[in-house]
This record gives sequence, structure tokens and C-alpha cells, in this order.
Amino acid sequence: MRALTYQGPSKVRVENKPDPRIEHPQDVILKVTRAAICGSDLHLLHGLVPDTRVGCTFGHEFTGVVEDMGREVKSLRQGDRVVVPFNISCGSCFYCQRHLTALCENSNPASDVASGVYGYSHTTGGFEGGQAEYVRVPYADVGPMKIPDDMDEEEVLFLSDIFPTGYQGAEMGEIKAGETVVVFGAGPVGLFAMKSAWLMGAGRVIAVDHIPYRLAFAEQYAKVETVNFKEVGDVVMHLREMCGGRGADVCIDAVGMEADGSKMHTVLGLVMKAEAGAPTAINWCIDTVRKGGNVSIIGVYGPPWNLVSIGTAMNKGLTLRMNQCNVRRYMPHLLEHIRSGRVDAKGIITHRFSLEDAPQAYHLFAQKRDNCVKCVLAPHGHA
Repeated sequence: MRALTYQGPSKVRVENKPDPRIEHPQDVILKVTRAAICGSDLHLLHGLVPDTRVGCTFGHEFTGVVEDMGREVKSLRQGDRVVVPFNISCGSCFYCQRHLTALCENSNPASDVASGVYGYSHTTGGFEGGQAEYVRVPYADVGPMKIPDDMDEEEVLFLSDIFPTGYQGAEMGEIKAGETVVVFGAGPVGLFAMKSAWLMGAGRVIAVDHIPYRLAFAEQYAKVETVNFKEVGDVVMHLREMCGGRGADVCIDAVGMEADGSKMHTVLGLVMKAEAGAPTAINWCIDTVRKGGNVSIIGVYGPPWNLVSIGTAMNKGLTLRMNQCNVRRYMPHLLEHIRSGRVDAKGIITHRFSLEDAPQAYHLFAQKRDNCVKCVLAPHGHA
């Protein structure tokens, strides 16, 4: 098959790889119909995630058609169209029984941190990703959700990760009716966090970023107020003043490790490799939210440590919640939001590419050129 492969920092190419095969009786093989490029894939591209191995295939947001299946698979049949959660979960362990599928202890037993993840580093199990013509899906009765016959792949593609992630980010903020929510990061996850904040009754939603086209897109797509932090001097003071001097009720970090911030964090994190990403967005959340407020962290950071203002959070009486998204628990609910027209999930797609053009798509997305918000790949034929 043809598949995107990692060739070292900032280098990917499409080449021939062996077709995936059934390795366990609960596996299925999917013919991939759509695969998205995620901001988390850029962390891999830039060499920021440990144990990302040359030759591996990225991609944890994908839909596909069942081509082959193990003998123990009960809920799927050949020809079924499915969308697949990015985290791989067994459905039966201590965490899966509690719907904490992002913490499954059987799909990635070598780690005490995260479940298995498609197309990420070997720290998440070394599973091949979906930016390919075919992909193996373990525990096929647990994760994949059938795509309704009256819906197309792109309508549901983002149920694989970024819509549930944004929704969980808003949910963890425990937003109450009429509250003010500040979302740091106007990328795809941030956009869905903004849309979800409205669904949960927010009275005001403010997006913070520094890229004008992303802020303009957020204003149009999510109907939010926007702040360009490079144009306001002290962004924390600016936001607090916007919120009556007290601060926002809820702040959501949808940025993660590659935040633009202080030079100290840039040196520690990117040059010395002594810090797992700049915690700029986390600290802005802590400083911006009101006393007794909630901070929700869905931006991706790596271990082992970051210079987070935990003392300020303690003294302000804040509640901090964070997690990789437990995708499967949200998929049926969010499908109904899409079907009803409350959320146009495919509306964030700005660019479509064939699989052969995936390297071009990566660099366009990474360099934020051509007003790119979200790229989607079509592994079979042209997008």
C-alpha cells in the first residue's frame, strides 16, 4: 500500500509499505476513505515527541470501510463505513469500564500514562496510523462507530478526535449558563471548544491567538470575540479588563506545547530539551481566570515537567482539569449535534489533498500558509 512515512524532523514522504494484516481475532482492516492532519501530528513532524521512529505512519483521525475482519468481531461486517476514535481501548479494563478510554491499560501496557494511539510515537504503543491506504484497527467491537447511511465521511470525520476533544475541554470547565469563557488557541480543537462552550450555555466566548486569519475564521465560524495577543501588550491584563477586572469564569488551553511565549521557555523546551513544551498558555489561563474559576487543559504537553504557576492556582482557589479525550463516550451525542445542524463539523476543512500530496499538506499546515485551518487527505483517488 501507499502510506505517509516519517523520515526525521520536518521530513515526511509517501512510499510503499506492507499492507496491514489481521494480527488478532478482534482486528479489522479498513480501507481508509478520509484521514486528517492534526496539530498533534505537527509535534511529531517537528521532532518534539520522544521515540517517534523513522518509517512510522502518522494519522489518528480517519474514516474507512471494513475490508477484512478477525473471526471474533461481532458488531461489524465487510463494507461497513466507520469513524474511529484516536485512542485505542479494550473496552474491559478498569479504566474502560469507567468510560476513561484514553487511559486504557491493555492497549498500551508499557505505559502508565496513556492508552494506545494510532500513528503516534512508540510511547503510545507503536500502532501504525491512518494516513495510508489501509490501516489495522484493534478491538474493533469497541472503538469504531458506524457512519449513518445518510451522512458522508467528512461530516463525521472529526468525531475521531478534535470535536470530542474540544467538547470535553468545555465540559471539564463546568460552564454554567451565562458565564464568560476564554479559549486560548484558535486552531481546530479551539474552534470546537468554542462551539461547545455555546452548546453548554456560555454567555460570552473569547478566542485568543496571534494569527489574524485564524482569529477571523473563529469570529465567523464560532461567532466569538477575538483577541490578538501580539497587539494588546499584556494579554492577561487586557482579558481581565474585558471581563470586568475580575477575570473569566472559565479558561481553556487549546494550545499545548508549541505555544509562542517567553524566550526562557523556548530555550528550555526547544533548545535544551529540558522542558516538555512551553506552558505559556497554561499560565495565561491561570492568571486570566477569576478566583475560584476553572481551567481546562486539552493542549498536548509531553512529560516530564513544565514551569507551571501552580502556586498562583492554589492561592486563587482554582480547579484545574485535564485529560486526553475519552473520545468514544462522546461520539453518539456529538453525532446528533452534527445531524441536527447545530455544529457544521466539516465546515472547518479549508484544504483537501490526495495522499500522494500529503507532504505538501503537512508543510502548508505547519507553516500556516494559504489561510489553512484543517487539511484532509483522500488516500484513494483525489480529494
